[in-house]
Amino acid sequence: MQEKVGRAFVERFAEEATLFASPGRINLIGEHTDYNGGYVFPGAVDKGVVAAIRPNGTQQICVVALDLEEEATFGLQEEEKPQASWAHYIFGVAREIQKRGHTIGGFDAVFSGNVPLGAGMSSSAALESTFAYALNDLFGCGIDRFELARIGQSTEHNYCGVKCGIMDQFASVFGKQGCLMRLDCRSMEFEYYPFNPQGYKLVLLDSRVKHQLTGSPYNDRRLSCERVAQALGQEFLRGATMEQLDAIRDQISEEDYKRARYIIGEERRVLAVCEALERGDYETVGRCMYETHWGMSKDYEVSCEELDFLAEVAEAAGVTGSRIMGGGFGGCTINLVKEELYEDFIARAKEEFNARYGHEPMVYDVVISDGSRRL
Repeated sequence: MQEKVGRAFVERFAEEATLFASPGRINLIGEHTDYNGGYVFPGAVDKGVVAAIRPNGTQQICVVALDLEEEATFGLQEEEKPQASWAHYIFGVAREIQKRGHTIGGFDAVFSGNVPLGAGMSSSAALESTFAYALNDLFGCGIDRFELARIGQSTEHNYCGVKCGIMDQFASVFGKQGCLMRLDCRSMEFEYYPFNPQGYKLVLLDSRVKHQLTGSPYNDRRLSCERVAQALGQEFLRGATMEQLDAIRDQISEEDYKRARYIIGEERRVLAVCEALERGDYETVGRCMYETHWGMSKDYEVSCEELDFLAEVAEAAGVTGSRIMGGGFGGCTINLVKEELYEDFIARAKEEFNARYGHEPMVYDVVISDGSRRL
């Protein structure tokens, strides 16, 4: 991908450019907890975005999206927002850097990615992180990595219509080969956890049902949580107990109650998984993954028929843990599989899913990799 992007830049702009990359991510557990001030447990993967970028001495940005075979040209001011939705991510990053008092100029860029779109692996965060890291580097802004992640998050909020938490951008920027990261989304403290589960494989099954988080489904879940936190007299749901939630049940809607019940359980599960990993107790990790899946399906209602089916197939095949991954409404399941069951599980999942839905799920083995970087 590096060679392809570099070659395409020279062909389009007749000069060479600097290459930058940022990864997509998986999240072992801790879904929809980030915007509730809770814990998440992500890791960067070996699929991401590569961009060739060169300042051009003007106030114009010219970007080629290689995979879409599209090009967009736009300025650096608020009123110059481009038409193409994919370009909003790059424009938003440039604007958010400027809002923080930094000076950047125009640039030319070509980018390509291999994060499967709509799979819940945060292709958008990989794109934002690549350009945030690159512009910081090329224009000498001196922005630290945490603020680069916040720039990506603010881009989603202000230019792309998704009120996301910080996890995706954090994982893309801070990723470390061979490690998952437990992030406290309230304090922003984090630590790396070496992740090399002996005798197990981590694999994604992509339902190829494409999710669309922009607009109401995602933001509605967030509003539910905010209403319950307000009823509890808290800023976030973080730290709330089921006893507290039950005490205000008659003050909130049944839907809001179910959303909060899932979040409270998920916070407990993230901490349980961290403790289990330190003991090498993958059975507990797997049990928590299944609990998360059915909580997201029944209480948070962000699963879909196809993902529930994949979780059921995994359980029937003796897979240690399986759950929906990402914001929901399609995408992947993430599966923790004993190595001796791996081949049989993949064959069974493909066969049974194809018989039910007319196509096989895509299979992605997970390789935990490094975060944003200059190549």
